[in-house]
Amino acid sequence: MAAPSRSALRVFPRCQSLFFTCRAPSVSCSSLVAYRQQQPVRSYAAASTKQKEKKDETVQEKVVKERKKVDDTNRHKPFGLTAWAPVDDVYMVRYYPKPVYETSVAIEMLKNFQKLDFSPENQPVYINLRLDMKLEKKKKVDPFVSTIHLPHSFKSDINKIVVFTENPDQARIAMENGAAVAGGAELVEKILADEITADFYLAEPDIIQKLLPLKNKLRKKFPKSKRGSVGMNIPKMLALFKSGHEYMVEDIYVNTQVATLDMPKEYILENIHAIVKDVASHKPAEFGPLIERAIVCSRSSEGLHIKIEEFLPQEEKKA
Repeated sequence: MAAPSRSALRVFPRCQSLFFTCRAPSVSCSSLVAYRQQQPVRSYAAASTKQKEKKDETVQEKVVKERKKVDDTNRHKPFGLTAWAPVDDVYMVRYYPKPVYETSVAIEMLKNFQKLDFSPENQPVYINLRLDMKLEKKKKVDPFVSTIHLPHSFKSDINKIVVFTENPDQARIAMENGAAVAGGAELVEKILADEITADFYLAEPDIIQKLLPLKNKLRKKFPKSKRGSVGMNIPKMLALFKSGHEYMVEDIYVNTQVATLDMPKEYILENIHAIVKDVASHKPAEFGPLIERAIVCSRSSEGLHIKIEEFLPQEEKKA
């Protein structure tokens, strides 16, 4: 009997420390336990009362500040640069305006660079054009793709062309004029299976709907009337695309090969003239010149800014 009494005395102070409060010293342990058993017990944490921040649904448009063009005509030095030209042989290029050369002079410099670098003589020559695509108000010139005949071709092989037509006579004419493959909708499965590949794809207007499964496969090579690859005059289209040179506008730039460095200087100048003239024709003259600046370079040389006013039509030069 003494052992249970001692155990009860040890438990009672613990029960008192847990459930008794100083405000209610007369409450017994058993009554408090009974009261707690009658109350609902929550076995989860209370929800946070912090309100979620509401997201702002209005999207603020980013204001792009246009860089102001400063007229340096009557200034003693260009805006933001040190002087018009360096007075020493050794100087920091970024402190002076980039020199602009005559096109013939730039071609001679590229040929001299090749000799100093011991690089291949037949390396390609590229031209890079930056375009002003703006028209009236918010309108602008859409990016375009064009195929032209260069006066002096730098390719040794002829482009491989596929012609889509359901007319057997037109298919025969296409093969006689240099097409690699000519046929109708039966060619779609072969092209999807990579059994037939080509540089250009030409088609008659009546068969375009049957070629829609090839749109994702061919992408930019898919026949379109804007590119001149859709029409009824198949011999004329073949004459253009067999030896034609294609270039495209990416964003506001045209970057394309115009020649090889081992070609005569006169040939390179005539090819540059042909491309510049064709690019400039895609914007009406009353809205100003389309070409803002031109750079010519070879594969192993630096880019040289060139003057293209001599290649532009008279209306472009006056604008």
